[in-house]
Amino acid sequence: MHFLTYKIEFPDPSEASADGLLAIGGDLSPARLIHAYAEGIFPWFQDEEPILWWSPDPRFVLFPEDLKVSKSMRQVLKKEKFKVTINKAFKAVVENCAQAKRNDQDGTWITDNMVDAYYKLHQLGYAKSIEVWENDELVGGLYGIEVSESVFCGESMFAKVSNASKVGFITFIQNSNYKLIDCQLHTKHLESLGAKNISRKEFLNYIKPHDI
Repeated sequence: MHFLTYKIEFPDPSEASADGLLAIGGDLSPARLIHAYAEGIFPWFQDEEPILWWSPDPRFVLFPEDLKVSKSMRQVLKKEKFKVTINKAFKAVVENCAQAKRNDQDGTWITDNMVDAYYKLHQLGYAKSIEVWENDELVGGLYGIEVSESVFCGESMFAKVSNASKVGFITFIQNSNYKLIDCQLHTKHLESLGAKNISRKEFLNYIKPHDI
């Protein structure tokens, strides 16, 4: 296992363990986070744990052309019940994602330090939020990192009312020019929307095409 120092560097993703764990330690400084995402690496850890850095193989992704919109969701979108915005309430979206209850998790990996770290990335123009509003109330959303003009790395989403996060996700995909949305790890929710596994090597070729 690789233990990070103050130097902003990571081992090659191919050195990750079978479950994708690549390194431990370091910090959540904007410089380190930006470097990590550019290398296909992301932090994921529970509160009171050391910082854990991951590069799983396979990688769960969505190609926008594979986006699946069910007949029922098309009806929801057509009704225009929700309003979708970008970067209007970034911190509120992240905080709501942190508070959202997950069936497969006892707590949250979005700690206060993570909230602060991603807010700094947002201020620097790297992190984006998508907000979903109903009657001027924030009822859903998602946030992530723009790795490049072609790749967006989704971090988390939340919904306080049915279909809110789906509306935000679908609207965002349909109105963006990304070639790939990184979903990191498999979820049935995102699989139903068209996401699938690809190899880490193929994924890294989208992030760093000069390595092909």
